[in-house]
Amino acid sequence: MTAQQDTPPSSDGLFRTKTVEQSIRDTEEPEHALRKSLSALDLTVFGVGVIIGTGIFVLTGKVAKETAGPATALAFVVAGVVCALAALCYAEFASTVPVAGSAYTFAYASLGELVAWIIGWDLVLEFALGTAVVAVGWSGYVRSLLDNFGWTMPDVLSGTDVAKGFGFDILAFVLVLVLTVVLVLGMKLSARVTSVVVAIKVTVVLVVIIAGLFFVQADNYRPFIPEAQPQPPGSGLTAPLIQLMSGYAPTNFGVMGIFTAASIVFFAFIGFDVVATAAEETKLPQRDMPRGILASLFICTALYVAVSLVVTGMEHYTRLSVEAPLADAFKAVGHPVYAGFISFGAAIGLTTVCLILLLGQTRVFFAMSRDGLLPRFFSRTHPRFRTPYRPTILLGVGIAVVAGFTSINELATLVNIGTLFAFVVVALGVLVLRRTRPELHRAFRTPWVPLVPVLSVIASVWLMLNLPTETWLRFVIWMLLGVIIYFVYGRGHSRLN
Repeated sequence: MTAQQDTPPSSDGLFRTKTVEQSIRDTEEPEHALRKSLSALDLTVFGVGVIIGTGIFVLTGKVAKETAGPATALAFVVAGVVCALAALCYAEFASTVPVAGSAYTFAYASLGELVAWIIGWDLVLEFALGTAVVAVGWSGYVRSLLDNFGWTMPDVLSGTDVAKGFGFDILAFVLVLVLTVVLVLGMKLSARVTSVVVAIKVTVVLVVIIAGLFFVQADNYRPFIPEAQPQPPGSGLTAPLIQLMSGYAPTNFGVMGIFTAASIVFFAFIGFDVVATAAEETKLPQRDMPRGILASLFICTALYVAVSLVVTGMEHYTRLSVEAPLADAFKAVGHPVYAGFISFGAAIGLTTVCLILLLGQTRVFFAMSRDGLLPRFFSRTHPRFRTPYRPTILLGVGIAVVAGFTSINELATLVNIGTLFAFVVVALGVLVLRRTRPELHRAFRTPWVPLVPVLSVIASVWLMLNLPTETWLRFVIWMLLGVIIYFVYGRGHSRLN
């Protein structure tokens, strides 16, 4: 980074900012320093590892059958474009402020402490809940594989003992604990584990694409965009919120159905922003962070579009399975052996999703602790491994317990709204920092400012409005709880106070 004038931080109450220079200096304190060991390839692998998960293995069939038909491929493109707009903003911030914390750190440098706390609290919700939900999904795939070998787990150990009203998902619990140990031992080990698992997962996806091409029938693509079918108010997958605010009636199928589908398949892209949380542990963040973020997003979008085109070409969208579309599509063409292979790939793939979401969670918590907004006890790194072991252990154990008792339900939509809210904050932060600190050296600059950040805000808000009203209510309650914690503890203990 080139030499810059160290502008003093703003101390205007709730919106005092922490300068980029101060944020970088904090990373150089020996007791709070993280080891720099990641390359652009490591970051790309992390991105692909966390993005390719439940979305590609499950949502493809659900959206094709219920919302968009073969045009699901276009829905993935729309969601990918929304993410790309946000990714360009993330890339500028990550190369300018190479500090752990992602959107939290970016907001602290541009929009002020209160906004930074709110987005940090939002990321805690996104990553923690995402880790728990994906761990439960992983457990389901593993149990399915065990069933194929004739061994069934007792219901009480799989979280499904409805008769007794109690169940503990032991597999999800153990998975999170094991991944916690991996993260404590170091980022390089985490990167190696992720590289191996991602290689397996991408191989499975490529096999689906290549093998499936031999069974594609052109007639299955007709009609490519099925005729629109308006939904009754308050029904379906999308929220009545957007209908109340704009008069727009959500539809299944048709052109508008593609946008409805995009708000659903957006879940399949969640996680690319986690790459930004590893900025402080990257050898050359100014160069490698933009490469890792943009490359992982491009690779995954291409794979998503290809898979959706192949699956809807193998079997007519009206007959697709909602639970396991990829596996069942091969069963429909007389090749059930692929079903077990795909289930194995899904189970392996979800392992890296859990690992990287947990990584993002601990880094945001660590950054907030180092700034004094959470107890400073959690900001010390391990003397040997140089990892934030205290928050990693605390959060790992807590999330493991939550995963043991949690079932996959509508709470997963909270992950969507949390991510989209982070996108809005980062895009606004780029606009503000360009105006307040134009002299900062930016190794990567978001193109076409202010157009790209403004479009990112509009697109993110649009998808948020397509989420269920209940999700908004839960999100607001979580945010209010966070604001209370800030005024009770964070504001008085902040290092800027």
